[in-house]
Amino acid sequence: MQFESIIVMLLVGALAGWLSGRIMKGRGFGVVGNIIVGVVGAFLAGMIFPALGVSVGGGFIASIIYATIGSVILLFVIGLVKRA
Repeated sequence: MQFESIIVMLLVGALAGWLSGRIMKGRGFGVVGNIIVGVVGAFLAGMIFPALGVSVGGGFIASIIYATIGSVILLFVIGLVKRA
């Protein structure tokens, strides 16, 4: 993995984590936590969407959309687990 791809992955994760924190009304975990949630959410969406046959497309914007949707799902599941 090249250095540029790591930077892009962290940037997408940060944007997706911030967006998902806004969408889920403040359920974020701070800057580092949002990056982690964004990266894990992107991985989660990368597994779920192809299995369902859903494709958003390619490129930077599509990566942010994938990661944001995956992060929202992840924050929702974390919220359910924290309540239980």
